[in-house]
Amino acid sequence: MSTTGIELKTRRRALAEAVELVSSMRFAISLLVILSIAAIIGTVLRQGDAMPNYVNQFGPFWYEIFRKLGLFTVYSSWWFLLILLVLIVSTGLCIVRNTPKMLRDMRSWRDHVREESLRNFHHKSEWTAPLNSSALAVQSAERLRHAGYAVKIVEKDSGVLVAAKKGAGNKFGYIFAHTAIIVILLGGMLDSELPIRFQQWFFGKTPYAGSGLISQIPAQHRLGLSNPTYRGNTMLAEGQTGNTAILPQASGVLVQDLPFAIELKKFNIEFYSTGMPKLFASEVVVHDREAGKTFPATIEVNKPLIYKGVAVYQSSFEDGGSKLKLTGFPMTGATAQSFEIAGEVNGSTELKTAGGAFAVEWSGFRPFNVENTSSNDPRAVEKGKSFNEQFSATLSKASGSAGKNAENKDLKNVGPSVQYKLRDQTGQAREFLNYMQPVTLEGAQVFLAGVRENPAEQFRFLRIPADDNYSVREWMRLRAALADPALRRLAAERYAARALAPGQASQPGFADQLRDSAERTLGIFAGADTPGGFVAVAQFLEKIPAAEQEKAANVFIKMLNGVLWELWQAARVRDGEAPIEASDKHGRFLQMATNALSDSFFYGAPVYLQLDEFHEVKASVLQVTRSPGKKIVYLGCVLLTAGIFAMFYIRERRLWVWVRNNGEGAHALMAMSTQRKTLDFEKEFADLAAKLPQSA
Repeated sequence: MSTTGIELKTRRRALAEAVELVSSMRFAISLLVILSIAAIIGTVLRQGDAMPNYVNQFGPFWYEIFRKLGLFTVYSSWWFLLILLVLIVSTGLCIVRNTPKMLRDMRSWRDHVREESLRNFHHKSEWTAPLNSSALAVQSAERLRHAGYAVKIVEKDSGVLVAAKKGAGNKFGYIFAHTAIIVILLGGMLDSELPIRFQQWFFGKTPYAGSGLISQIPAQHRLGLSNPTYRGNTMLAEGQTGNTAILPQASGVLVQDLPFAIELKKFNIEFYSTGMPKLFASEVVVHDREAGKTFPATIEVNKPLIYKGVAVYQSSFEDGGSKLKLTGFPMTGATAQSFEIAGEVNGSTELKTAGGAFAVEWSGFRPFNVENTSSNDPRAVEKGKSFNEQFSATLSKASGSAGKNAENKDLKNVGPSVQYKLRDQTGQAREFLNYMQPVTLEGAQVFLAGVRENPAEQFRFLRIPADDNYSVREWMRLRAALADPALRRLAAERYAARALAPGQASQPGFADQLRDSAERTLGIFAGADTPGGFVAVAQFLEKIPAAEQEKAANVFIKMLNGVLWELWQAARVRDGEAPIEASDKHGRFLQMATNALSDSFFYGAPVYLQLDEFHEVKASVLQVTRSPGKKIVYLGCVLLTAGIFAMFYIRERRLWVWVRNNGEGAHALMAMSTQRKTLDFEKEFADLAAKLPQSA
């Protein structure tokens, strides 16, 4: 044999071994295990989330590794699709290799057996009958046909063979099940992002990472009506019409053109008493300009609109750009002069303050919030914990989520809320959540002002006590007065004059000493030299010997309460208001105002924005899908069901009866086999072994 022939034979052998490996059961099981692990990762790890959320959860190092491995988009990653493709090839080769042999075996009668071979079967039976061999063979064949067997009589040199078979369709189970795997995978790949990836690889489609009007997005970022499959979202405000869907991608979005336009006439939503959504639905009008057709429709949860092969599902709801009017109050400086500001949800408003220019990004509005307003925990006084943490733990992380506990009697509607971000000129931002109406907590009414550094945190809430007019103006007046050195000195003088006993007033220098102490107390609390509030008080007390700290703290707090009262009165007189009447109610207001003043140093915003008026605009979020592979998957499921039924419930049985003449009669030897020996098989063999020898 020549060298070329040897090389060719070697290549053929290597190819045959490769085909055998790829089409083997162990190879397919290995792929299925990998797919199972990938599916677990895709289930546990949230898919398609925003990049900052992954960075916050895993850190920059692991984020980059997971991103390169495609773990954030497992089901559309190249390696996942490659595994599916290899599994299809493996299953296809398996079918190609085994189906012809199975079909031949199903058609085969296996009539080449010999009498000696039948005697080696475990299930066999013998009998004699006063008939010749041909008559006994015909009689046995008829009785087997009556039992449901297909029968063939074969004349042999030494006798007659009756070959029978039943349940040969069992092998269709193998063919159907393996074909079903291919069909389901093909349908799944058709409904995956593979067609979109194909357009990106070969037709220059790229995700769009910018901003602007959808109608102005260039063609390379848009997918046409011929796109066979997609799954995207479209958000429509009431009165708005849209004919595109947004398909999120790792580096931006793709715009999918729809074969019709959807106009949202009205969005209806109903709530449970707990604040959880009970029902929400979109009343829409579909405009098919190509067909010149317009018709109304209602899209509800689990009741989609299906038109031209596109299914439109009710996904969720958002704010569609509610109009807001607010009053702003300075949180720094010695002025309490308020100002008006307006905004629109999902928009931005420029804000100029004494501390610089800011952009107010209006991110959310809720017309009502059902929350748990109970609190039995003491107020946090640990150093550095500036906000009312017991309420931030009680109030739900997401508005309305307190409705999960429908039996809680502390659930109350605390009214509208507005959520926004204050972004400075460097791009840094904090997020704020303010409630429009005062909330009754622990028997007192307070305005809640929430703040957080990033979306991964819960809001921490500043409690601003409501005044006699149910507003924040008295507290804002007191805050501005605390920042005014002249008013602090005037309040200290008023406190010294009121606090001195008649005998002490005549002592030289005593009044000045008390005034200076009161003024210094206010200065420490106001943060004249250090961060203010109770943190500054604690730092001041640390400088006093430990044995005297408790006594000094009592004196300091008593003096602080007194001089703050005088500061409040002095501020009212300066603004042309009458002095406030001393009462338990006003005393408690001052106590809560003092706590809020201490917390305000950690609020971190130059202004506090209070919602005054709003005009709600609701928006519906619709999921738009085209999934032609769905019917293919359904076909695969039917094939898989039929295949499993055939494999598990159809049992193949083979039976042979060897008949030969024996003196005055005939001798019969019956043997029976099956792939799975069960109790039913044992019973069937016993029945046939009893019926076949019976005389006619």
